[in-house]
Amino acid sequence: MGVAHHAAYLVWFEAARTEYLRFLGFSYRHLEESGLFLPVVESLCRYRDPVTYDDVLKITARLQELRRVRITLAYRACKEDDSLSAEGYTVHALLNREGKPVSFPADLRAALAAALGSTK
Repeated sequence: MGVAHHAAYLVWFEAARTEYLRFLGFSYRHLEESGLFLPVVESLCRYRDPVTYDDVLKITARLQELRRVRITLAYRACKEDDSLSAEGYTVHALLNREGKPVSFPADLRAALAAALGSTK
């Protein structure tokens, strides 16, 4: 068909989320090594304009909501001309090694809260 598969957007959102956490000073690898995990518990993608295989995309991620054990991140996928290709969100629960929900560590919560405050 010449267009990117619909599931590719969630993979692109994941890459943006990983870079967003890195930008805040937290690598996902470090979180997992310390026994914390952020699995996706909900996701949504609204497709606006198809992406062809040669299109260059800019995927942005921003924190939309911070709760005690959950975060919601919003995403936008735009083409080079800034036209919106897709937008969506993912919700993540913070879990420990046993799969139990836990509160965000103080340093991560502070970084997330600061990021949330800068988007309002």
